[in-house]
Amino acid sequence: MDAANAQIGVAIAAYYPNISLTGTGGFESGNPGTWIQGPSEMWSLGASAVELLFDAGRRHAVSQQARDAYEQQVANYRQTVLAAFQDVEDNLAAIRILDQESAQQNLAVEAAERSLAISTNRYKGGVTTYLEVLTAQTAQLSDQRTLADIATRQFVASVQLIRALGGGWDTAQLPKL
Repeated sequence: MDAANAQIGVAIAAYYPNISLTGTGGFESGNPGTWIQGPSEMWSLGASAVELLFDAGRRHAVSQQARDAYEQQVANYRQTVLAAFQDVEDNLAAIRILDQESAQQNLAVEAAERSLAISTNRYKGGVTTYLEVLTAQTAQLSDQRTLADIATRQFVASVQLIRALGGGWDTAQLPKL
């Protein structure tokens, strides 16, 4: 954006005339013994100004183009910042929701473990068949897998949040296995 802003200044500067000041000085003499004396001294000063009188709107178009390029850079910057804020907010929300989901799934796993214990006791007491125990084990395993999937999603959301905040890590710093 700074470069685009500087281009606006360059385009506006084209509206002003180019002014140059020149000066020369020295000594001139046909006799080497009088070169540094006052009568041999010479100097010259000059100034010039150049202004383009008619350019058919070229300067205006160039300055407008520079302003438009600047506005485009500002819009791109705003879009990048808004996308970064959205990424951070999305990952914060995902972590919060997954935390709630994990708490509920923990309750489901505990209930499945109690159900398995009850089914096992009923089977050992001869009240039911082993099919009830298998069904309880299947439900417990399913709930445990779901809890592991939620934990994985929490880890992924945490890493994505760190990345969205501009953080990261160097693979050279990871422990060697």
